[in-house]
Amino acid sequence: MRGSENLSTKPEALPITVRGVTKTYGRVHALDDVSLDVKSGEFLTLLGPSGSGKTTLLMVLAGFTRPDKGSLKFGEDEVIRTAPHLRGVGMVFQNYALFPHMTVAGNVGYPLRIRKMSKGEAKDRIERALDLVQLGGFGDRTIDQLSGGQKQRVALARSIVFEPRILLMDEPLSALDKKLRDRMQIELRHLHEQLGMTTVYVTHDQREALTMSDRIAVVNHGKIMQLATPQQLYDRPENQFVADFIGDSTFLPVMRDGQGVRYGETVLQMDAAVPDTKTLALMIRPERVRLVDGTTEGMNILNATVTELVYQGESYLLYARLNDGAEIAVRGAIREGTFSGLPRAGDAVKLGLHRADTVVIAGEGA
Repeated sequence: MRGSENLSTKPEALPITVRGVTKTYGRVHALDDVSLDVKSGEFLTLLGPSGSGKTTLLMVLAGFTRPDKGSLKFGEDEVIRTAPHLRGVGMVFQNYALFPHMTVAGNVGYPLRIRKMSKGEAKDRIERALDLVQLGGFGDRTIDQLSGGQKQRVALARSIVFEPRILLMDEPLSALDKKLRDRMQIELRHLHEQLGMTTVYVTHDQREALTMSDRIAVVNHGKIMQLATPQQLYDRPENQFVADFIGDSTFLPVMRDGQGVRYGETVLQMDAAVPDTKTLALMIRPERVRLVDGTTEGMNILNATVTELVYQGESYLLYARLNDGAEIAVRGAIREGTFSGLPRAGDAVKLGLHRADTVVIAGEGA
């Protein structure tokens, strides 16, 4: 999503500081003493399942939900009691919230009209915003003449036309088909980099969060379970909920053994530190497991029997049962002619997990 070279200067992005924000509905804590720092110019995603509290937190930032207690600052300014239209944030809603009786230009220019901007300056702003989202020349069209992707771009142009220093987005791509959604993820990221504003994005889609974000806050039951970069969340999750929500995993119970950890009778070789929790689990990502037929140096070996082999085009997914009855999956790339040589159901195999990929996390109930 590359815009014109004649854009106005970037507004100064603002950091966001959330402290002790709580919101209850009866006995349900939608937000439970949430504290969060969003860096100036950062793209931060709130990720979690339905009902986790991520959208409630976004609505608190926007001003549409008043928390029971807590503090919210944009820069140095406390805004917890500031009305939504006075917070100066851009907002993209899940359903776009476009006005069907207005043209594209009318929709994009609406924030400028309520700010009583002159018609001449508003016209220039609208044209720049539409160019930025690749809808130059679409100003006279009606909303019903647009595709889903074009409507999403109009909603985005409307949210940035007044050059806010903070942009909030509530699952804006959820109505798009997968191919368009994947493309728009990259375009939104490019737009964020170009404008430099602080962006807070809500989604339940883990891959979307990993693709777009500088950092991700995983939310569940009104609490932030972990806040980290996409790679840190995927490679070193702090607990089993995060590990299970970010990517595919199998979890095997492990026990402390002196200074190390063992699975069954095997003391695991590993580089990562072991969390100081009562219960522990070995996290196994399918793409990190290897079928071993040779050297095993630096690897943890699991003996297993194949239960199923699934062809997936560019890759295969192999399911295997370990000697203690636990089941794990193995994913690998398929090169021409290699699929026929893979083990089939009933074959005994050795599965290798390199010590660098051997990660023990806090188990359930830790």
